[in-house]
Amino acid sequence: MGRHDDWDEELSKDTKQRRNNRRRRKISADQEYMNNESSEFIKSLDSSKGTGWMAEKKYKRMFTEIEEGLSGVLGDGPFEWVDRRVFDAVFDRLTLMSLYKLMKSGLIDTLDFPIARGKEAHVFHGTGETGPVAVKIFHTSNAVFKNLVQYIEGDPRFGGLKRRHRDLVDIWVRKEFRNLSRLEKWGLAVPKPLGVHKNVLVMEYLGNSTAPSPRLRDVKVIDPAAVYEELLEFLAVTWQKANMVHGDFSPYNIMWHGDRPVVIDVGQAVVQSHPKSQEFLVRDVTRLVEWANKNGLEIELAEAMYDVLEMDLSHIDLIDEEE
Repeated sequence: MGRHDDWDEELSKDTKQRRNNRRRRKISADQEYMNNESSEFIKSLDSSKGTGWMAEKKYKRMFTEIEEGLSGVLGDGPFEWVDRRVFDAVFDRLTLMSLYKLMKSGLIDTLDFPIARGKEAHVFHGTGETGPVAVKIFHTSNAVFKNLVQYIEGDPRFGGLKRRHRDLVDIWVRKEFRNLSRLEKWGLAVPKPLGVHKNVLVMEYLGNSTAPSPRLRDVKVIDPAAVYEELLEFLAVTWQKANMVHGDFSPYNIMWHGDRPVVIDVGQAVVQSHPKSQEFLVRDVTRLVEWANKNGLEIELAEAMYDVLEMDLSHIDLIDEEE
């Protein structure tokens, strides 16, 4: 890759935008998100029609068969927010039908306790045939996915895009599963994808028996230079070898597991042919450089961009044939 002139505009555009965003930000992103989530959760409870459908004959047998496996999220678990209200908000009819299929296939035995909750999904610790698993259940009752169409449109793997909310959710979940599979095949540190059905994604669990591994933003890294180099190579391999870009690369979406970074939340990752792929790559590298600077490393954005585009990756081989 010999020309870099076409990146100049993206770099300057990104820098100006981030400065403006910082000036406008009056409260932390975390606090704003939590406030919005609480408000939406209360609204969903007010408009809930309950779970009376479970008594219908055609669903009663299904729910009876999997009810024991869901005991951890029905309020019997040790976590305060695991109660019937959360169950009503997350486990709608179609979600339970997806879980039923995954349980009958043996991929999931039980859902035990929640490990994360976000705008698009709740994640639960589960058990399966091979041990602990992470079960990511994407929400089907809100419109958050309408803001994520930009990450789907333009991706040739997902043509014929439908804009109905449920269709967007199903496409998004399949997209995250395929992105994880593609990155894993290039030897990158991501959770191993295990299975998917509709709005439920099952993958490798990162953590111990009581809690998930922390996010990179919450740990004190002893050797930030080594971590920076590993994450820089992650971006380079993703771009040069897997022909993709993560799209939301930040310490919030990187877990610290087994004394190394593991990248998560890859649903928004797009292929190079996506019309915004270069914009997303500049943003990803910018966030990595910001993390490096905060941890005492003197890294320039232009230097990091060059490394991602030109890094020698002759030692990287495809572990398995891609789909």
